[in-house]
Amino acid sequence: MLKRHEVEILLRAGHRQKQVARLTGVSLCSVKRIAQEVPVVHVDDAAERVKRQIGRPSRVQNFRKQVVGILEETPELASLEILRRVREAGYQGGKTALYELVASLRTKTAKPLVRFEGLPGEFSQHDFGEVEVGYLNGTRPRIHFFASRLKYSRWVRVSLVKDEKVESLVRTLAEHLASWGGRPLLCVFDRPKTIALQWRKNGEVTEWNPVFAYATLEMGVGVELCWPYQARQKGSVENLVGFVKSSFFKVRRFYDAEDLEQQRGDWEREVNEQRPCRATGIIPAVRLAEEAPRLRPLKVKPEELALRIPVYVGPTGTVVHEGHAYSMPPEAISMPGTLYPVRATSAHRGRAL
Repeated sequence: MLKRHEVEILLRAGHRQKQVARLTGVSLCSVKRIAQEVPVVHVDDAAERVKRQIGRPSRVQNFRKQVVGILEETPELASLEILRRVREAGYQGGKTALYELVASLRTKTAKPLVRFEGLPGEFSQHDFGEVEVGYLNGTRPRIHFFASRLKYSRWVRVSLVKDEKVESLVRTLAEHLASWGGRPLLCVFDRPKTIALQWRKNGEVTEWNPVFAYATLEMGVGVELCWPYQARQKGSVENLVGFVKSSFFKVRRFYDAEDLEQQRGDWEREVNEQRPCRATGIIPAVRLAEEAPRLRPLKVKPEELALRIPVYVGPTGTVVHEGHAYSMPPEAISMPGTLYPVRATSAHRGRAL
C-alpha cells in the first residue's frame, strides 16, 4: 500500500505512467490500474490482500528451488532458457509467473549514484547518526542526531534526538520538511531496520513499521529506501552523516550540551547560507530559491501530527507508553488499541486512545 501511495504521488506530480513504472519498479499495467483507483487511505497490506482476494496457490513456487539452483550456476542465463529447462522438469504454468520469480531471485545490479542527484523538489535524503563528543567540562556523552538534506539545493538540517526510534524519526522528519517549506517528491532513507520490519533479499519491503507507514501517509510523503551492501546505491546517503560528523562534530569544541546546540545553529547557517557546496560550487540558499517552489505543502503540521502506536490494555486497565501510564475503562481490559500521540508540550503530552 505504501508503494501504491508512492505511485500516486508521482502521478499527481505530473510524471508519465512509463516514468512512474521505471522509478518505482512497478509494472506499467499496475501503474495504469492504480491511476484509476481511489487514493490510498491505509497501509494494512494484510487486510487489503483479503479484500482483493489476493494469494491464489502458485504453480511456480513448486519450482523455486530449481530456479535458485540454475541462477547459482549461471546467474546471467536468459529467462527464456530458464523457462525451457523448468518446463522440461514438469512446469505447466504461465511464462509470466516464471519470469517474475526469476526476476525476484536474480541478483540485481546497483542503481547508479546519479539517481540521487535529481531535479529541484525531487529528492531529499535522511539518516540517523551518532558520535561521541568530549565536552570541555570533562564529560563524554554519545550524541544521536538526525540529518536531512535536499538533494538539489544541498540545504542541510541537523537535529539532536534522544534516540533512533521511529517516533524520533517521524517527528524530526516532519520538522525538517516544514522548515524547508514543504515535501519533495520522494524522501530517501538508509535505516531499513527503523522503518521496515521485514524485507526480501532483493530489498522489497514485505512489512513496514506501521507507525512510520501511517505517519508518511498522513504527511503525504513518498518513500524510497536504499539498502545495505549496495555501496553505489546508498553511498550518497552515508556521505550525509559523514559530512555532518567531519565538518561539525569533529572539528569544533563544545563546553556542554547547550553550547553544542548553539553552535549547531551557527553551523547550519554557515553551510546553508554562506559557504558554497563542494558538490555544486553554489551556496545552498541560492539553489533553494529554485527548489522551494517545487516543494509541496505537508498535509499536516508537525505539531498536529498524531502517530498511531499499537498498544494493549493490561489487566489493571492501564496502557503504558514511554514510562507514562494511561487509565482505561474496565471494559477495555485485555483489548488491543491504538495510541495517538501528538508532539509533547510543556503543558501536556496530548495523548489519547
